[in-house]
Amino acid sequence: MLKSSVVFFVFIFFIVSCKSAKVSNSNIKNLSAKSIIKKMAKTSFDKKSVRASLTVKYYGKSELPNLKTSFRMLKDTAIWLSFSKFGFPVAKLLITQNRVQFYEKISKTYFDGNFDLISKKLGTDFDFYKVQNLFTGEPLLDLKEGKYVAQIQQNQYELTPKESLLFDISFWINPNNFKLIKEKIQHPQKDQNLTIVYKGFINFDEFLFPKGFEIKAVDKKRKTVIDVNYKNVIFDTALRFPFKIPKSYKKIELK
Repeated sequence: MLKSSVVFFVFIFFIVSCKSAKVSNSNIKNLSAKSIIKKMAKTSFDKKSVRASLTVKYYGKSELPNLKTSFRMLKDTAIWLSFSKFGFPVAKLLITQNRVQFYEKISKTYFDGNFDLISKKLGTDFDFYKVQNLFTGEPLLDLKEGKYVAQIQQNQYELTPKESLLFDISFWINPNNFKLIKEKIQHPQKDQNLTIVYKGFINFDEFLFPKGFEIKAVDKKRKTVIDVNYKNVIFDTALRFPFKIPKSYKKIELK
């Protein structure tokens, strides 16, 4: 049985290694952080919408079978996911700029709230745009808003903040296409680590988009891995976001 707590746990770590992408070119030009960020901006996600199929695998205290997932996203507006198991729909998720809604059919439970409780739960400030960046292969932080130091590590560019933050964060960039390879957030005081690794980028409709990504979250009590793969990606198509929480469902409270 697919328990609602496990399904919601999958969602929680969606918004918050693993095999690193290999770069064959060892003759990397020494660029400043500012130059790297400018080149990344030229390859950033610029489509109006995305529709795709996903396969999702969860590893934690328990394992789930592959969840087939329909994914729809209208840029800067809404993200919608419909999860199914063995061909039967089991859960839906709708994220907008100020609201997070989720319901699970088997246990008849739902969540309806904002990002404040989720950010508190994860110990990291999350919002709609960070979730959007996760799915489109963009850094969780807007790199243009901060100052960074660049160095070359293992044939990749590594960017780290010049100034100290409340957490440690690093970004690894592919020097050939200036797309994100990996990002890692560490909270030393809370003993929390979150690593996101992208499985490379493929040309979908003349645009570089992730093949998939893997999330690894580690704290004092548990280690969780979520593996996501894209299929059948289509851009700039008309989308609907059907979502209605049944009245008889019981609300999940995050504490």
